[in-house]
Amino acid sequence: MKRKYKLGMLAAVIFVVMALFAYAFAQHPNDSIYSLVKLSSDIAFRINARYVDDINVQDLVYSGIHGMLDKLDPFSEFLEKTDYDNLMEMTSGKYSGLGMTIFLKDNWVTVMSTMEGTPAYRMGIRSGDRIVKIDSQSTLNMSTQSASKLMRGEAGTKVSLGIVREGVAEPLDYTMERAVITIKTVPFSGIINQDGKKIGYIRLSRFGEEADSELETAVADMSKKNIDGIIFDLRSNGGGLLSQAVMVANYFLPKGSEVVYTKGRTPDQNNEHYATREPMLPKVPVAVLVNDMTASASEIVAGAIQDSDRGVLIGNTTFGKGLVQQVYTLTEGTALKLTTAKWYVPSGRCIQKSSRNTRHPEALADVDSSAADSAKVDSTKIEVFHTKGGRLVYGGGGITPDIVVEPEELTPIELNLERLSMFFDYAIHYTNSHPNLKADFEVTDEMVNDFREFLKEKKFTYKNQLETQLDALQKTAKDSKKDTQITPEINSLRAAIEKDKESEFVQSANYIKRSLKRDILTRLFSESEVYQQVVLRTDPYVLKAVSILSSPKDYAGILGGEKSN
Repeated sequence: MKRKYKLGMLAAVIFVVMALFAYAFAQHPNDSIYSLVKLSSDIAFRINARYVDDINVQDLVYSGIHGMLDKLDPFSEFLEKTDYDNLMEMTSGKYSGLGMTIFLKDNWVTVMSTMEGTPAYRMGIRSGDRIVKIDSQSTLNMSTQSASKLMRGEAGTKVSLGIVREGVAEPLDYTMERAVITIKTVPFSGIINQDGKKIGYIRLSRFGEEADSELETAVADMSKKNIDGIIFDLRSNGGGLLSQAVMVANYFLPKGSEVVYTKGRTPDQNNEHYATREPMLPKVPVAVLVNDMTASASEIVAGAIQDSDRGVLIGNTTFGKGLVQQVYTLTEGTALKLTTAKWYVPSGRCIQKSSRNTRHPEALADVDSSAADSAKVDSTKIEVFHTKGGRLVYGGGGITPDIVVEPEELTPIELNLERLSMFFDYAIHYTNSHPNLKADFEVTDEMVNDFREFLKEKKFTYKNQLETQLDALQKTAKDSKKDTQITPEINSLRAAIEKDKESEFVQSANYIKRSLKRDILTRLFSESEVYQQVVLRTDPYVLKAVSILSSPKDYAGILGGEKSN
């Protein structure tokens, strides 16, 4: 019986391999691929029949598939059932569950936030709640993946949670009915009032199936408010569906404008995409926010807007993924995600970064250093393109924004406060005694001082760069048996550094205030209030965009920037 099962499993996974090659054979029937497929299957059957030890047939064949794809680009993947299901969930933006974001804290599953309108939100689950049981199963040392799997299930079914909440003596028991949860592609849109001008802001988090319809709702709302400019936030948007990128571009580009074109090995992959409808806000100035995690479909939209001189790009050079993948479903719920084309924005540039072409970018470090250095300064190797209005733009390395905003680099104290969830912990502590805070509250100096005392109670410590260097020096001295000679000096330096660290807290006061407000709002209110009260008021990228959109002269000057002679 066991032997029959193994043979059946082998046949199934070999069928997956055959399916992978069948597509390629259909495209290129004269290739020798058929004989290679037969060779692969013969070897697999022979190993299964004769190898000295029992083997996991699925692992054997799947490793062969992964080995094949390892020779390709990093975006071509074999998706096992769980991975394929996750991809479909991301694309649709829907799943059946409770509607909360969780993370591990002190080895317990803990609620980070809940989504408005979901079962978790309606039942009053709060940020900071510790989920100690799921259907009587302890979550101690449970992974977030395992916890999510237990909490998800068919809509209409029920799940029981045991909750421990700070400030509540007894554990709380909840029984919740699972529902279909829709993850919004537009988590927030709103208006910024600045010196008599109204600037719209829309955040698009991904290009899922609902991107077009959700953006239509947001833009339609903006069109009724007589706005003076619009900020379109694509930061950390990793992309999604090409079709949705084209639809989204329709909201900004004139009808008939080219959005993107693709080129592949086969004719069916060579396509041109254009804006097919009139934009809702054709004359409103546009600022697009991008960063180094703006990728793929996001880069298509940002690049099309830049190449058409329809708006100003603000932020950092984008990720640089100029490849198109198609998903081919296989047996056993598996699929092949395969790169089939490259895409080009209207100016003709492909923004694919060379480091994105290989699964092993570390291999690029083996290039002769002198050659690499000369390449950095050889501007003749940079591909130059032109926007519709004649501005210079460049290819081969992501999309460079028109206005650069230096990304915020956290200081050691800020980094460690975030890493150890100190803002999150204080938000729970503070809101227990201040449950009726209004959303527009301000973080006072008194609150900052209280936070400082809270850190002392929590025995919060961290090392800055000087302390790390001292540790290295002390280790070197100890290894060379000279530590007794310099230890007094090192201890003296440590005391001076510790005193100086007191000033680091003061220097980070603005960041601390902003982070405290963010996590307190998350605890008491919704994500929308975090955007309204924190992002729109303090985010340096947003503030830069507001400044440019509020000045028609500055905006026009950027779009009339450097041009070729």
